Amino acid sequence: MSQDTIEEKATLETSAPSHLPLKGDKKNDFGGDEMHRGHSAFSFFVARRYLFSKKKTHAINVISLISVIGVAVATMALVIVLSVFNGFQDLVASFFTNFDPQLKVMPIKGKTVPSDDPVLTKISQLPEVGVATGTLQDIALAVYNGKQAVVTVKGVDDNFAELTHITEILYGEGQFSLHAANLQYGTPGIRLAESLGTGTQWRDYLKVFAPQREGQLDMTSPESGFVVDSLLSSGVVFAVNQSKYDKDYLITSLGFAQNLFSKQGFISALELRLKPGADIDAVKDEIHNIAGDKYKVLDRFEQQADTFKIMNIEKFMAYIFLTFILIVACFNIVGSLSMLIIDKKRDVITLRNLGATDRQVTSIFLFEGRMISLLGAVLGIALGLLLCFLQQQFGFVRMGNADGNFIINAYPVSVHYIDVLLIFITVIVVGWLAVWYPVKIFAKNIT
Repeated sequence: MSQDTIEEKATLETSAPSHLPLKGDKKNDFGGDEMHRGHSAFSFFVARRYLFSKKKTHAINVISLISVIGVAVATMALVIVLSVFNGFQDLVASFFTNFDPQLKVMPIKGKTVPSDDPVLTKISQLPEVGVATGTLQDIALAVYNGKQAVVTVKGVDDNFAELTHITEILYGEGQFSLHAANLQYGTPGIRLAESLGTGTQWRDYLKVFAPQREGQLDMTSPESGFVVDSLLSSGVVFAVNQSKYDKDYLITSLGFAQNLFSKQGFISALELRLKPGADIDAVKDEIHNIAGDKYKVLDRFEQQADTFKIMNIEKFMAYIFLTFILIVACFNIVGSLSMLIIDKKRDVITLRNLGATDRQVTSIFLFEGRMISLLGAVLGIALGLLLCFLQQQFGFVRMGNADGNFIINAYPVSVHYIDVLLIFITVIVVGWLAVWYPVKIFAKNIT
């Protein structure tokens, strides 16, 4: 027997908890719970010594370190990737808040409702509502100097600038205006202006065509099947930095849209901005009670449900793929533990002679694997949070070689601590499950 083995044996005999139960000891005074705690304390004590002590075979220390590093790197990757997805999600949400209202009331059946509906009037008069504006939007064809594009015409009330932050995303030398006397103005998205060739300000009239809502189409005169109206330039364009709006939307007055779509006295939605300090969820529930089954009430995230649903699916798929990488990393722990079990074969025999049960011996190596997983999880999360903080402060990982090519210059990062908790639980569960069956088999085969 080597000197190292003799010293470890002596240490175990003198340092092991005095309440180590012996095989066949029928006079033990411990209860069931106390017995279990005694088993766990002993197993944890020995596992901790094995983890941090120098092994006879130096390669075991190296493999254990590699196992910790592998789990840490996989955990760090989970933290960083999910935080980047959160950053993009928050960035997209910030764009929408400049254009979308806080709450939007829309009919469940049909596309439009009377603007003087008593239900809508009651909703707009709630004390928590700061700004309420009726809107009407539909599809039309815009034509300018021979260029044409299918657009979404959105007619809004005069208080639309108070409802949203539209004035913060305007570009041009003019100002946001909807009408003056009998003149009607239009404000297109920046990409729509590019496709039509209008620039930020056009000199001629922008013609807008919409299908006739009533009567039959005269095939001998197809133009009679359309309502045609014209818009002047407001001198500005808006840029939400989302193709859905910048490429398709044309904002104009509510009266122009009602005349164009033959919907005088009708609106397609009531858009609301609440007073500062108002509880959006509470107001939303109150509006639901008033609206009943006639209207649906959407917050900003529900208004863009498709966009955020896709982003959440992408985030979930990234989480699944990185979890598979984590599983592969955890199998390094199995290799480390199998070599440790072989290295400590004589110690296991000694522990059994001292009265340790098979369950206790198995628990020693299970604790060993769990501690490796825990160390890797804590180290990986700490490194991941540190790198996320550095990216937020300094933007080391950039999105382009030069400024101005993208909306932002560096990858956005937003740490959601519910994600950090999920990652920690995932690493612990995966690590513990990965070592349970192999350790149980290896430990029992030691004779």
